[in-house]
Amino acid sequence: MTEARRPAKKAPMRDVLAEAAFELFLERGYEQTTVDDIVARAGVGRRSFFRYFPSKEDAVFPDHERCLVEMTAFLEAANGADPVETVCDATRIVLRMYAANPEFSVQRYRLTREVPGLRTYELSVMRRYERTFAGYLERRGERALRAEVIAASVVAAHNNGLRSWLRSGGEGDADAAVDEALGLVRETWGSGGGRPAVAAGDGEVVVVLARKGAPMWRVVQQIESALGDG
Repeated sequence: MTEARRPAKKAPMRDVLAEAAFELFLERGYEQTTVDDIVARAGVGRRSFFRYFPSKEDAVFPDHERCLVEMTAFLEAANGADPVETVCDATRIVLRMYAANPEFSVQRYRLTREVPGLRTYELSVMRRYERTFAGYLERRGERALRAEVIAASVVAAHNNGLRSWLRSGGEGDADAAVDEALGLVRETWGSGGGRPAVAAGDGEVVVVLARKGAPMWRVVQQIESALGDG
């Protein structure tokens, strides 16, 4: 008697829609692809798309909502002595998401660089990570301004290391690239730190000027641009 073969497990509809969307973005271009095109490729109706994604932009970044939920739970459960170290550790959740599918992550990075609207959307997502980190740091006793600055530093450092890996085509060690960047955050803001530090070495020193009252995401954008990552 032969063993019955189990039917293949169907992919979640959210993943099916995201895959269909990204295939079309690469084939036709982001601006030329409509929601109708995406649902036709996925074989579902428009309602199915909007049940999972509020907009076409959200389909480019399908995993960030899950990452934010997981990160919030991680921070709520954390009881480490150094809040800055905990926040740095929390960025691993995002890094794992990118590293799990290097080919997709590299393609998405390139698409985001080509489409200004996606770059703006990505910045809004990064701002949500900043607010999550800053809220945790405030709950651990940091002043609001200091919490905002530390959170922005963590996000900027993580992005710098991550994008270095993405620009390489997903080759090499993503963890090492991010660790090196986050090491500067730990040295500056971790236990025993607290004052901005300038590391001695052969690298250039970058000074960024920002208008008083400028939103933190704009300051981070200027820093990234000055570091050659704009």
